[in-house]
Amino acid sequence: MSYLFESFRGWKLYCEEKKIGIFDSVIEYEITQKGNSEESIWEGLQKAYTVMKEAVDTGLNEEMTSRSGMINNGAKKVYRHPVSVLSPEFQRLISRALAAKEVNSCMGRVVAAPTAGASGILPGTLYTLQEIHGLSDRKILEGLLVGAGIALIIEEKASLAGAVGGCQAETGSAAAMASGAIVYCLGGDFDQIFNAVAITIQCMLGLVCDPVAGLVEIPCVVRNASAAAIANSSAQIALANVSAVIPVDECVEAMGEIGASMESRYKETAMGGLAATLTGQEIAKRVLIQDIEILPDEILPE
Repeated sequence: MSYLFESFRGWKLYCEEKKIGIFDSVIEYEITQKGNSEESIWEGLQKAYTVMKEAVDTGLNEEMTSRSGMINNGAKKVYRHPVSVLSPEFQRLISRALAAKEVNSCMGRVVAAPTAGASGILPGTLYTLQEIHGLSDRKILEGLLVGAGIALIIEEKASLAGAVGGCQAETGSAAAMASGAIVYCLGGDFDQIFNAVAITIQCMLGLVCDPVAGLVEIPCVVRNASAAAIANSSAQIALANVSAVIPVDECVEAMGEIGASMESRYKETAMGGLAATLTGQEIAKRVLIQDIEILPDEILPE
């Protein structure tokens, strides 16, 4: 028997009634519903977090230029820039989120959490959180479990896919996972964790998915950085017990409603938004020509 992650309210009540911690309920779910052992769950989490950190380090130290040319070592430029807008910690947060997502755009190894298009948000936030607060890997892994529970409910009540709900479903969900994990790792209670999720979702509602040339590069990479910043701001607000006013379950329902009503050209079709701008269309044509030029002769159209 385990909780099936149908709502945040139900999740809290279940844990309170069983007198178990918030991350313990996710382990219970993985064991009973997925057939995993507790040992394999922790091993998998450690592997995932290692890959996340490796993606950050790769993006900040190796050549990150995508074949389209739209990604060109942006994370390193941000990381090494001599001027910090807020603080060196904020600069590292942003550059790390950019770095992990650039690795994805350059066909490197990342953790899709919850999707590849949002793969820089949890690495950027948790890597930096651990550095600033000196947290153990175990605490970060517990935070990842909290994030997984958040994602399960969002998937149930709305969507995690840009093709279904727009970018609010991808970077928005990842930011919500990150904010909840941050609050948990810093000692927040149920209400503070879920309040952080609600505030994050409120900040991300309505974000369209409009990848230029159909590639998960622009504006996806920079949205990972902005989502990481929103996750941290939401966590800070929630830890201070500032209410989101609208309950988290209702926020997720609003996300689902907005995603369902969003026109298809704004949901990963590369037919609207930034993808439909003059520059976006020019890039798409150039990328198409490049793709045709590298096709083997035997499959080129006659």
